[in-house]
Amino acid sequence: MILFRNLLIASTTLMTMGAAVARADDSVRQHKPQKPSANQYVVENKKSKAVVSLGDTGLPELISVSAARRPTSTDDIGTSMTIITEKQIQTQQRRSLTDILMRQPGLNVVQTGGPGGTSSIFMRGNNSSEVKVRLDGMDINDGSSTNGMFDAGQFVTDGMGRIEILRGPQSGLYGADAMAGVIDITTAQGQGRFRPFVRIEGGGYGTFNQTFGARGSKGRFHYNVEFSHYRMDGFNNIPSYIERYYGADRQQRHEGNRNDNRGVNIRLGYDVTRNLDLGLTARLIQGNNHSYSLYDLQSENLYGDKGVREQTNQNEAIVRGTAHLVSFHGLFDQVLGLGYMTNRNRWTETGTSYGSPVNPDPDYYRSSRLKVDWHGTFNFRQYGQLLIGAEHFHDTFNTSHTAADMWDSGYNTSASMDTTAGYGQYQGNWNHILYGAANIRYDANSRYGNHVTWRVAPAIHVPGTGTIIKASAGSGFHGPSLYQLFANQAGVGYSEKGNPNLKAEQLIGYDAGVEQKLLHDRLNFGATWYDNRVRNLIQSSLSIDSSYDYNYSYANVAKARMYGVEAFLNWKALSNLEFNLSYTWTHARDETSNVELQRRPQHKFNFNTTWTPIRDLTFSGNILYTSGWRDLPVIGSETCSTCAKGHGYFTIDVAANYKINRYVSVYARADNLLNRQFEDPIGYLQPGRAGYGGFTLNY
Repeated sequence: MILFRNLLIASTTLMTMGAAVARADDSVRQHKPQKPSANQYVVENKKSKAVVSLGDTGLPELISVSAARRPTSTDDIGTSMTIITEKQIQTQQRRSLTDILMRQPGLNVVQTGGPGGTSSIFMRGNNSSEVKVRLDGMDINDGSSTNGMFDAGQFVTDGMGRIEILRGPQSGLYGADAMAGVIDITTAQGQGRFRPFVRIEGGGYGTFNQTFGARGSKGRFHYNVEFSHYRMDGFNNIPSYIERYYGADRQQRHEGNRNDNRGVNIRLGYDVTRNLDLGLTARLIQGNNHSYSLYDLQSENLYGDKGVREQTNQNEAIVRGTAHLVSFHGLFDQVLGLGYMTNRNRWTETGTSYGSPVNPDPDYYRSSRLKVDWHGTFNFRQYGQLLIGAEHFHDTFNTSHTAADMWDSGYNTSASMDTTAGYGQYQGNWNHILYGAANIRYDANSRYGNHVTWRVAPAIHVPGTGTIIKASAGSGFHGPSLYQLFANQAGVGYSEKGNPNLKAEQLIGYDAGVEQKLLHDRLNFGATWYDNRVRNLIQSSLSIDSSYDYNYSYANVAKARMYGVEAFLNWKALSNLEFNLSYTWTHARDETSNVELQRRPQHKFNFNTTWTPIRDLTFSGNILYTSGWRDLPVIGSETCSTCAKGHGYFTIDVAANYKINRYVSVYARADNLLNRQFEDPIGYLQPGRAGYGGFTLNY
């Protein structure tokens, strides 16, 4: 706390001094800034700009604002990454975050119960809780969940301007939960004239979606505000063989899930001077998911319960404000931020058992996170850049359930923790051949101790060849969740209690690869080998006492190794035709038990093409193949997490967009065109063939 307080005092002093210099700089400027030329574009991150030239025929050079916390060409840093733009999201018509992420290399996204269901993101074979997700600089992993993972189930892509996926341990910059990688999401910034829009969409599974909003700028003020409502009704996610096994009747076979999602996405900004700007972002989510799963069918037909249905209500708010200042003629760039996130989840199970309610009182899961952060970059021009920063988090957690009968004693558990961190990074290059960054970070947590993490990521440009050799190495850690530390639930014949002595999971990871550019940058391809080793894995534990009571808890009981290959090829065959291909091979194994890790497919292939045959008409096609994986059996023994094997699958999706005029656009898409019936995870069907269409009105 003393370190953080001193850093915060220093940052405030620097902000104050810099603001004075900024106003002085602003007052003496005589000329307007030069606009980028027609063959340039500007990438902005909190007004930090990087102007990058585009070739007339080649693929655009991509700029990362997350890999080094400042705009950096993806060619100039060794981090393995994928950047998804707003244009790609709109062209492919991916409305949910799960839809866009499941098609990216190195990721496996598992969603139970179809749209709106719980979604887990596995990166490079690591657990879903070991992937950090950020929105506009705010860490948004869900503290109300059991393991602290990010649940993408209710996140829609409206308003998202950019998604960066950083693979490999990133704790050296981003701290806990970033041991597998980081997914950094940025809301699109409004620019230009006032542009309102309305989008209406309908289609299969009772889909009816509406989105409206406006973006633009007026003088020094810029804005982007969007409201959305997504509805799906009638998706049956129970496979037919499970229905036959439990003797489902006609009503049970046609029982469908329903999801209703309402959201607001806001980004506001005000340029106080040319060097000082203020920003505010907010995302509000209200999700209501009604589901009928195989376990509900099992309760009805195996145990005699009646009318069993599940309902999950999620209310989430993410808010962050920033002050960004560039001082001393661009030599010092700093950001001061304050963010808040809260989750309120309510789970209810309706139905009766022998005439009494199955679960008369809801289960509540609540969490909040307050974040204060500052970072500044010294730009030494040809001598590189030095980044320093500090962060403080305060996390709270509460779960409760009211006692219902003698078998249900109820519970009410509350806990909190604080994390204070400081970090630094140097980034530079030698003769425009050797580029790279190296960072180190210190985290002090009030519950699971102190941790030092690091990362180095060099990139070598072989002169005159278009060849880039990349590598990275780093450490990472993931702390136990407040639930895993302090859960306290007890009933007749069972108990679930946290383990306050849990240690943080730790990882050492390496990767190395080569990328090649040919045909005047029209063709880019490459491959990366990675190897991660994890110890102190946190897993559920079970003990049975002398009274035959089942006692569940958590323990650091395992270590694991994950290694594999990620390869890609991007080819701009014509000015209006582009192909993108990626392949991922993953080997993930628990080295304690020598078994494969759950829900990690070994092979994944994704192919996407975009074609614009005439102006204002764009077609997009996508083929996704995923191989088999180990999983929990849903019929028979449920104590072995990898005794069943999921079947591989592939899907074909197509989409078309046509801009009739400046005011009206129409679009259509077909998902799972061949109507492949597949489960992921086992026991939960994913949607079959479905068509969707709609229109957008712009002004």
